[in-house]
Amino acid sequence: MSRRSLEEHRYSLGEIQEIMNSMKTLAYMETRKLTRFLDAQQQVVKSIEHAAADLLHFYPDILPDSEDMPTVCLLIGSERGFCGDFNHALLDRLKSEPQYAEVGVIAVGHKLCTLLDEDPRILLTLDGAGITEEVTSLLNHLVNELSQLQQTHGPMSLVCLYHETPELIREQRLLPPFHNLAVLSEEQVRTFSHPPLLHQPPRELLAELTEYYLFAVLFEMLYISLMAENHHRVAHLEGAVRHLEDEEAELTRACNVLRQEEITEEIEVILLGAENLGGPTINTASQRKPDQTNK
Repeated sequence: MSRRSLEEHRYSLGEIQEIMNSMKTLAYMETRKLTRFLDAQQQVVKSIEHAAADLLHFYPDILPDSEDMPTVCLLIGSERGFCGDFNHALLDRLKSEPQYAEVGVIAVGHKLCTLLDEDPRILLTLDGAGITEEVTSLLNHLVNELSQLQQTHGPMSLVCLYHETPELIREQRLLPPFHNLAVLSEEQVRTFSHPPLLHQPPRELLAELTEYYLFAVLFEMLYISLMAENHHRVAHLEGAVRHLEDEEAELTRACNVLRQEEITEEIEVILLGAENLGGPTINTASQRKPDQTNK
């Protein structure tokens, strides 16, 4: 490959590196923004769980049984690429759980959905959120679709698989909710020393709490998954940028070697040209003037 071709390739790598650095910066900025949203949303979820735990402590029989309900698995993947094995890890986790072998699947995120195009378990595919501001519209769409599924197929047990961190995939049951609140700690029992003052039947109140909780906890999960996705993207792009830097450095060394060879050839050409311009050497001894004494 000529030095010119190497220089062009090195320039192209530099442009790609700049683009990837910009993408990495945007992903990092998204994690900072998500941190603020996530902190507030987690407080909302805790408040609803506290109210539900108080209610269920005194009215445990109102909690619906999920044994006879069909299970549906919600997978939250990525909408965009450049996040490594983020989506494949979800599918590997789904395959490793035998209880999900024949359940219906709802997939969120374009990149994840493309991996499940021919999966017969798919009930619904939704485009995901690429940025924080898109989470609200995604949530509204998702909740509407879940409501339609329940109207069509009846009550269901909804389980969600999502990335809690780039390395950790969490499994969480969403519907019916609050089963994880059935066992309370001693501190919680002391907190709920008096029955709550209710203005409606306990089952109706639990139904309203369930609706609020589904919105709140889905918000939390979508934020957490998007946070993990962007952390994964930052790490993936950092590795890609380092690889480009190494390749660019190797091309720079190759260009320098070729340039040195070109300079050496140019010097040789100059020296050869100088010898040719000098002409044949003159032997002064053979052209000595005749001795004037012989005249």
